[in-house]
Amino acid sequence: MDTINRQQLAQNVLDATSACPEFKETAKAYLDAKGSAEEDEMWERLVAEAKEDITGIDDVLAFFRSEAGAAHFGAEVAKSLAAHAEEVKAAGGVYCDCPGCTAAKAIIDAEAEK
Repeated sequence: MDTINRQQLAQNVLDATSACPEFKETAKAYLDAKGSAEEDEMWERLVAEAKEDITGIDDVLAFFRSEAGAAHFGAEVAKSLAAHAEEVKAAGGVYCDCPGCTAAKAIIDAEAEK
């Protein structure tokens, strides 16, 4: 995977409103390390963070259906998000398809292709 593609993948994390702060911090650290001796190490950290942060579709469904999900998003939004997650799962989706998880999946896939 060339550096330009890695940079875009890291930028996708920064652009994802649903990415957690730690994932964004790791993506920023990777971008800041571009061209340095730490670049590859920071990429490996970003891959590890992506693997830690990606959420399975069943976990997301459980949260959206829970009292905590209803409290966090509001009952109607949580119900709508659960319906969407059910559609993703029915279509064969394994992971949440929010921007943060989509960015994480792209990083994981890129690392697997090396």
